[in-house]
Amino acid sequence: MSDEKRYALTFPGTPGTQAPQDVVIVSWTSATGPGGHPVYEDASGIVRAEISDSGEVRMLASGGHQSPHLPVHAEPLPQA
Repeated sequence: MSDEKRYALTFPGTPGTQAPQDVVIVSWTSATGPGGHPVYEDASGIVRAEISDSGEVRMLASGGHQSPHLPVHAEPLPQA
């Protein structure tokens, strides 16, 4: 299991626009994802991701009719 408790997930802006990238901070939960790695989520519980020890990210739907986008980067954050 990773020692990281928080990550900053960076998502691309809207294609074809000059929109900035979106950054979402996710924190460790006690859940385990389908790949056996820890699940992290944002404060709202809407953005959920399984993040492996090697930094691979699998986005997880938190509700019906979602098609989560993959982040372009997952950066571990220092302990709060």
